[in-house]
Amino acid sequence: MSEEILQVENVKKYFKIGPNQTVKSVDGISFAIRRGETFGLVGESGSGKSTLGKTIVGLYPATSGKIRFDGHELGNLDRQTQRKLNREMQMIFQDPHASLNPRMRVGDIIAEGIDAHHLAKGKERQELVYHLLERVGLRPEHAERFPHEFSGGQRQRIGIARALAVKPKFIVADEPISALDVSIQAQVVNLLDDLKQEEDLTYLFIAHDLGMVKHISDRIGVMYLGKMMEIAESSDLFEEPLHPYTQALLSAIPIPNPRLARKRERIVLSGDPPSPVHPPSGCRFRTRCPYATDICSKVEPAWKEVKKNHWTACHLYNQ
Repeated sequence: MSEEILQVENVKKYFKIGPNQTVKSVDGISFAIRRGETFGLVGESGSGKSTLGKTIVGLYPATSGKIRFDGHELGNLDRQTQRKLNREMQMIFQDPHASLNPRMRVGDIIAEGIDAHHLAKGKERQELVYHLLERVGLRPEHAERFPHEFSGGQRQRIGIARALAVKPKFIVADEPISALDVSIQAQVVNLLDDLKQEEDLTYLFIAHDLGMVKHISDRIGVMYLGKMMEIAESSDLFEEPLHPYTQALLSAIPIPNPRLARKRERIVLSGDPPSPVHPPSGCRFRTRCPYATDICSKVEPAWKEVKKNHWTACHLYNQ
């Protein structure tokens, strides 16, 4: 097993929205990411995936819990070490239009990190920007244009180039393909996969498209309403999902073969996810779970390794 580059221990991120109301976006999450792997994180909208990603890279301060990156505990660092780790942890954002400054030329957008960390100046800076544009499938002359002159897929490539500019070790890709046309999504995912091998990167890949997550991820975590429901190797999760929520998510993946699609039993969950302001007692998923029993409302299920490297939190496996 390769060394772990990131450890997340019982991390919580709450947002106060009123005098007596708190949104429990991330509510006690623990997992680790190995150096050089792609860890996929999936779940419905509102499950807390993006909040967790932003908390890990420091865009949100954690309410409680510990995050360790490359041996350093984040939030407890001197200024010099913090600056170094800020460079080594980068983020690719979901909306390539909103995440790029419309008043800046593309070359300056990509060079923001280069300038901030004093990595190159003058001609060397320009050559580095041109090299990064070519690395993501764009042309050097694109450096003089503005973001609005590009398609969504091209803008996302600019966002990827910006993240690569400071030579990071770890990248959080926050739903990087959800705002793109289906025809472009595979191109961007393949680009990320190629860059991972060539630049020796580690990814946290956040998405709700399970098919795409299966394609790119070594391991997958499934979140629901601020909690982790299941973590397993990618192949194991798809072959034998243990948690009822994971089973429902996988049953919703379209199958191109109509004959096979008709044979598969679709699991339809009743109702909408509860509010993270007032989450259910016991198991978060119990209000929509077809197997819920009395204990599910009273006791939060323990996090348990049911099979080798296959973890879940469900009373079905705590007997």
